Amino acid sequence: MKVIWASSAEQDRAEILEFIGLDNPIAAITMDELFAEVSSRLKEHPLLGKPSRISETRELIAHANYRMIYEVHDDGVIILALVHTARLWPA
Repeated sequence: MKVIWASSAEQDRAEILEFIGLDNPIAAITMDELFAEVSSRLKEHPLLGKPSRISETRELIAHANYRMIYEVHDDGVIILALVHTARLWPA
């Protein structure tokens, strides 16, 4: 099964890494590696997360501070967003 990052999720990821990187570039690299590793797990286990508040989506806590929102399809997983756990989602 393939994992695709929607452009909105790629933008979320870039903004998170840029923000973290301002204070700690090494932590930003580590976070990026974590996001890649967690998303890779979805290839073999697409139902790893729990159902989310929006119908047909799931969420997985990728880090204590970030949840990954995604959809499962027959041919793959689409990551829709990375959301800070303190944020109300959906807005």
